[in-house]
Amino acid sequence: MSDSTTTEGKLQLVVNRGEAGDERGQDVTYEIPRTKGMVVLDAVLYAQGHTDQDLAVRWNCKAGKCGSCAAEINGYPRLLCKTRVEDLPTDQPVRVQPMQTFPRIKDLVTDVSWNYEMNKQIPPFTPREGAEWRWQQRDVERAQEMRKCIECFLCQDVCHVIRYQRSNKPKFAGPRFFVRSAGLDYHPMDTVDRAEFLKNEAGIEMCNVTRCCTDVCPEHIQITDNAIIPAKERIVDKYHDPIKKMLRGK
Repeated sequence: MSDSTTTEGKLQLVVNRGEAGDERGQDVTYEIPRTKGMVVLDAVLYAQGHTDQDLAVRWNCKAGKCGSCAAEINGYPRLLCKTRVEDLPTDQPVRVQPMQTFPRIKDLVTDVSWNYEMNKQIPPFTPREGAEWRWQQRDVERAQEMRKCIECFLCQDVCHVIRYQRSNKPKFAGPRFFVRSAGLDYHPMDTVDRAEFLKNEAGIEMCNVTRCCTDVCPEHIQITDNAIIPAKERIVDKYHDPIKKMLRGK
């Protein structure tokens, strides 16, 4: 956002700042020139460039495709670059804070490395050998939806199990990785049954299906309906069906 852009008054921006280990942080208020079409990332970068040059914010593409600028705006998980100021309430400041589910590194930057460690545990794609790679378009679309994820981790941030039941975090993969697992499972050439992983290592049965992960997804992936619920149904059928349990003698 250049200084020559036509301004439309002032924007009061409140950024929760802090160092690593300071989870509460401290709110710092900035007066920002409000411009037409401005997104919240514009305001944060203006504050960084004109007032506090050590204000830490993670961003990259500014096009809603890298997921880097995930934060919480007025208490709601969003991408800074896709949230227009004009769409927010005008009678109150715009308040930005880091994702609350992950440890703060500095200011708006959080440590999301736990997600990548969880990702390593998912059984990888294992194709059938010697088979012809041919399938229907509907099979492609089913798997492709799960591959739209930009790993902003907003779904992980808003998930009740990860956010409020911290003791379960090591045992619960979270919606992003239920999506990745579904993308692998839906591939017509994949041969791995990930039901046991989802049940025992990923803890999918702890999901209480509130659909909040679906609500915050910037790629509009139907996480609950197309990834989590089908996986839960497979697990119920495989492990909890009373007739099958009787036949297994368990």
